[in-house]
Amino acid sequence: MADHNALPLVILAEKFASLPGIGMKSAQRLAYHVMSMDMHSVEEFSQALLDAKRNVRCCAHCQNLTEREICPICSDESRDHKIICVVESPKDVTAFERTREYNGVYHVLHGLLSPMDNITPDKLRIRELLARLSAGGIEEVIMATNPTVEGDATALYVANLLKPLGVNVSRLAFGLPVGGMLEYADEVTLFKALENRNFM
Repeated sequence: MADHNALPLVILAEKFASLPGIGMKSAQRLAYHVMSMDMHSVEEFSQALLDAKRNVRCCAHCQNLTEREICPICSDESRDHKIICVVESPKDVTAFERTREYNGVYHVLHGLLSPMDNITPDKLRIRELLARLSAGGIEEVIMATNPTVEGDATALYVANLLKPLGVNVSRLAFGLPVGGMLEYADEVTLFKALENRNFM
């Protein structure tokens, strides 16, 4: 922002710009919009940020974001707990849940392997997945990472760890464009990819 802007406004815009998908122009628009809001609305907005950060945690089972110790999906006894769908992020759980076709449970890795970005296996929730499988009762693990270089590498790495455990490991049969993201896929495409998954 130009030098004539107040420093707190510049800092606010820079904070918005640090968010993924927000460029500097959008960040400036958001900062100006905040300035047009009444104080009560701004306080509610800031309180919502603080509440989410303080009260949302990872589910002790699947690592999805929840405000409980165990998330509602893992707590649901009507779901098939013998099938685990492994995804990159909580956004992908939301994408699958929109299909209303998958009735298993999930495991969220919170990232993908990327040596260039210094994201190594120990920085993902792979240990937690292995612990779930060692407890027994799992028949299939569906690798549902995005069809990118990092997504494929992560799926292959995890599959190689799981195969000696005697569990079936499958990969989504992507009817999705290579390089596409699960969170942007429509429900039918996601369901077909799930339905036509291939074993690895």
